[in-house]
Amino acid sequence: MLAFRMELPCLCLLLLSCLQSLSASHDFYTSIGQMTDLLYTEKDLVTSLKDYIKAEENKLEKIKRWADKLDLLSATAVLDPEGYLGHPVNAFKLMKRLNTEWGELESLVLSDTTDGFISNLTIQRQNFPTDEDQTGAAKALLRLQDTYRLDANTISIGDLPGAKHKSLMTVEDCYELGKIAYSDVDYYHTELWMVQALKQLDRGEESTMDRVTLLDYLSYSIYQQGDIERALEFTKQLLELDPEHLRAKGNLKYFEFQLEKQKKADEEDVTKKDKDGGKRETTVKKKSKKKVATPQVPERKKYEMLCRGEGIRMTPRRLSRLFCRYFDNHHNPMYVLAPVKQQDEWDHPYIVRFLDIISDKEMERVKQLAKPRLRRATISNPITGVLETAPYRISKSAWLTGYEDPMIDTINQRIEDLTGLEMDTAEELQVANYGVGGQYEPHFDFGRKDEPDAFKELGTGNRIATWLFYMSDVAAGGATVFPDVGAAIYPQKGSAVFWYNLFPSGEGDYSTRHAACPVLVGNKWVSNKWIHERGQEWRRPCALNETD
Repeated sequence: MLAFRMELPCLCLLLLSCLQSLSASHDFYTSIGQMTDLLYTEKDLVTSLKDYIKAEENKLEKIKRWADKLDLLSATAVLDPEGYLGHPVNAFKLMKRLNTEWGELESLVLSDTTDGFISNLTIQRQNFPTDEDQTGAAKALLRLQDTYRLDANTISIGDLPGAKHKSLMTVEDCYELGKIAYSDVDYYHTELWMVQALKQLDRGEESTMDRVTLLDYLSYSIYQQGDIERALEFTKQLLELDPEHLRAKGNLKYFEFQLEKQKKADEEDVTKKDKDGGKRETTVKKKSKKKVATPQVPERKKYEMLCRGEGIRMTPRRLSRLFCRYFDNHHNPMYVLAPVKQQDEWDHPYIVRFLDIISDKEMERVKQLAKPRLRRATISNPITGVLETAPYRISKSAWLTGYEDPMIDTINQRIEDLTGLEMDTAEELQVANYGVGGQYEPHFDFGRKDEPDAFKELGTGNRIATWLFYMSDVAAGGATVFPDVGAAIYPQKGSAVFWYNLFPSGEGDYSTRHAACPVLVGNKWVSNKWIHERGQEWRRPCALNETD
């Protein structure tokens, strides 16, 4: 009602000035006849005033409904922030609300600039997500849809495996996803999400979106994928709703022309085949049979299959060679009386997991130290060697040194005791937290022969081994996969996996190419230690054969 109190005096002054201008030009008191006209003028003014009040009440009612909805939503979300944002739809909708919808609310209420809420909102909006954030969250949903083969409706109703805080997508949300895909010239996803938006409208969902806009995007995206007949069908549906839609009228003629042209071309092909068939020789030459090479499965497809749990299964014989054990690393004094639990995860490359190797207290301390320093994770450009961000690595990371906190030093010493490798030449502990649909596509940890200067500035040689802590469980997705060999290692809070990137000869083991699958539901925290060659000369002696 503050807006009403501010604007009412302005309106009254306007009304008074109108009345004063009327009285200045006419002596109304001298004629009742003329005074009666003022009654009608006042009646019109009262009607206008009531319309103004009604408009203000409607505005306040909208704001109240919005506040009640957000109050309920935030009350649920803050009880388990990481769990809530672990659902990618919730994360996308948060980006969308803060980047778009709060701005619309600000415009609605902005009439009262003295209101503390508006002043506070205007200041806070400087730190809100940007268009880039909203687009990034939307593309993450599309990536999850592809990787885990989810249909649009499954995502829209929030029915994802392991999700605790399900959230429904509105027609507007679906449209937003389709529009972002369209802007990215991704007509496949444009079609999926415009169709989903239309389905939700057909189910009776209330929405400000109109079918004409959805059909306009849908018909064009289908045309771009080469299905002119379906594009024409949706264009006709659009014109039934809006017969004067200029673009649709133009598209209708164009699609009909293209279909007719295609029909003639098909008829000519049939005629030509019939003629060629009559001229065929009756003698058929025997052709020598050639062996058809088995097509190679693209790495991207293997990566996505492993992420879905459709990877290569070990033979019973190979499985029989994997063991669990209590491990003390050749009677290391720290672990003779309390050996750690170790299990084999894969044979080639040899990957082991250490269970219950980092405590809850240590994990929380590592997260606490890392959170203020988290920055968008980078990759080393293979050509320039410069660190840069990349769309295939969606996470934020921070580096922690043993000098900052005794606990980090303790963790580093533990890695040294269990691997037997020197930590003085290793890189600092890197902590990473994955975002919406967070992933890191297939990559090597070590520098290849075509990257001779990959770690030159460190002066410690190549990355000989990788130690990876899992500091959270992940409800769905987020596995570490090795596409070349078919291994999939799933996050298990408090555990760590270890593998060598180099053979003892110093040559790179290309089977260690690995990736972090997109996080479907949950919040993935990891920390890793990249161990380098220098200092390992007597700890892991060099071999003479290249692959030993």
